Amino acid sequence: MSCRTRILVVDDEPAVREVLREGLEGAGFSVLEAENQAEMFHALEDGLIDLITLDLGLGDTDGLELARQARVVHNIPIIMITGRSGPIDRVKGLERGADDYITKPFHLPEVVLRVRNVLRRYHREPIRSGDEGDAAVDQPRRYVFDSGVLDTRKREFRNTDGALVDLTETEFRLLEAFLRHPVKILTRDEIMLELRSREWLPLDRTMDGHVARLRRKIEPKGETPVLIKSVRGVGYVFTGEVSSV
Repeated sequence: MSCRTRILVVDDEPAVREVLREGLEGAGFSVLEAENQAEMFHALEDGLIDLITLDLGLGDTDGLELARQARVVHNIPIIMITGRSGPIDRVKGLERGADDYITKPFHLPEVVLRVRNVLRRYHREPIRSGDEGDAAVDQPRRYVFDSGVLDTRKREFRNTDGALVDLTETEFRLLEAFLRHPVKILTRDEIMLELRSREWLPLDRTMDGHVARLRRKIEPKGETPVLIKSVRGVGYVFTGEVSSV
């Protein structure tokens, strides 16, 4: 990993920052530190940051709200490293913008591995490049996830029982975008460019309607979505496990 990859470690405990710095620098990353909200946003404004590790408890500051604020302005990956280990805390973290969630006490090799995995998944590229050319041939033809199989060649989606599920063209393209970028938070701009080749307008709720209808077709029965989660003020993230063929 190039040392030009810059990690911002945000934690109000100097000992934790020191351990993370030593481990991440030892793995070839460049590390900056912040112990509070002001230092965090100063670092984000001052230079390019490739990933943030963020503690949920920064004194009186809510780390969840910090994550949400950061994702609104800077669409970069966030890994929460925190002592809050409950499943509800994890879900809230993912909904507010986290790409991964690590509980304390942690093991440095695991932190390094998960940092690399998030950076690898995230790509930091547009959803589609403007020059796909023959590269489309190498794209996966089928995506397998909890609710079924999306076949991009046949342009169809079948649920786990093998039954064909009727998707509109927009819903198909939306699901394909999510499955090509699992765990990555997709901004509304990225999704609208994917669907309609134009930038999202704040008053345009059409996309949210497409997401709601797609959820009804692929989500397990229940009141709370478990596959496509909203990230308030930013966009959506697909949190299910995906394999491609």
